[in-house]
Amino acid sequence: MKYGIVPLESWCEVADGQTMPDWENSKIALVHEWLTPAATGGSELVVREILQHVPADLYALIDFESSNPNSYLYRRRIGTTFLQHLPLARRGVQKYLPLLPLAIEQLNLQDYDIVLSSSHAVAKGVLTRPHQLHVCYCHTPMRYAWDLTFDYLRESAAGRGVAGGLTRYLLHQLRQWDVISSNRVDYFIANSQYTARRIWRCYRRRAEVIYPPVEIDRFPFVTQKQDFYLIVSRLVSYKKVGLIVRAFNQLGYPLVVIGTGPERERLQSIAQPNVQILGAQPDKVVEQYMSQAKAFVYAACEDFGMAPVEAQACGTPVIAYGAGGALETVRDWHRFGDGGTGLLFPEQTETSLVEAVKTFEAVRSCFDPEVARSHSARFTPTIFEQRYLSFLKRCYCDFRSGKPDEARVLSSYPSEID
Repeated sequence: MKYGIVPLESWCEVADGQTMPDWENSKIALVHEWLTPAATGGSELVVREILQHVPADLYALIDFESSNPNSYLYRRRIGTTFLQHLPLARRGVQKYLPLLPLAIEQLNLQDYDIVLSSSHAVAKGVLTRPHQLHVCYCHTPMRYAWDLTFDYLRESAAGRGVAGGLTRYLLHQLRQWDVISSNRVDYFIANSQYTARRIWRCYRRRAEVIYPPVEIDRFPFVTQKQDFYLIVSRLVSYKKVGLIVRAFNQLGYPLVVIGTGPERERLQSIAQPNVQILGAQPDKVVEQYMSQAKAFVYAACEDFGMAPVEAQACGTPVIAYGAGGALETVRDWHRFGDGGTGLLFPEQTETSLVEAVKTFEAVRSCFDPEVARSHSARFTPTIFEQRYLSFLKRCYCDFRSGKPDEARVLSSYPSEID
């Protein structure tokens, strides 16, 4: 078993000099929301990386990956909840949203010394005992309960009429549970400064910032680019792919859209001939397009956003909405000049994106693929491993001291890119 840079011989000593159990003698659980073939986003990559370095038993609301021969979790024993046996759970447990808090609280983790959670919804809400250390890697506070509430109500049939009133009440209850359950976490980790600020706003808890691991080595570095722009994304409303398509309808420049989701048919209906919507593609195809694109376009406000980092690993500049994680992962040409790795546009509108693309066409020669590749190295799995395991060590020592202090274990971390 690989443990990275963290020494295992003696984790810490309490104030009276008694040596506490070391890492190898601690029983560890890792809790994630759901594990399905369709769930392949950044949070699942974090789970995979943690499991490479921490000998943890894995738990989730539902699991359809341990029976998937193509999954790294194939034949792994994974603890689940009653949601596993409900109809249609495999196609999206989110439809049972009101039951998620109840379900996560049914996981019995009382035999573990350390509980790790990877949470973007309810995983942080597992019940623990006073002697158990709980460290949560928070990808985001629950988006549909907080930031996206009104978008969800506006775009869903469940947000209108009598059903809309019930939905509003359920979301109200969900927010209350979300805040209460945040107090079950001893130490928070955030995947970006942006997420750390949201954690503070929603829960009034401070968080260590540890960027998620991006496998930059699997992306080919190409200096000679082709004449097309690219977006790789799930085709859901908050990703704002429709905004990108409409902007390129105006510009007339070639745009390739890779991804699938409920928005695909609508996007195909509005796309002009210069816009190709390819749907889901194998990893090798995605890597090829990403390495050859003139620029990668991103209009979502993400908590971190791995795709722009992956594009930079290919030496491909990024044109992104200047909010959320993009402020931490993309070096804006307006600020960094020849050291820039992309352009940030200030408003989430077609006009703002169109102007950014026109500016990019004018200054395209200023972008050095080597600079983009070098910048992406800030987000490698090795750096994640070092920072994650080091933080766990600090949390463990602080918690076992008998006088845990969240502020004491938090390290300083730059609030913006260097």
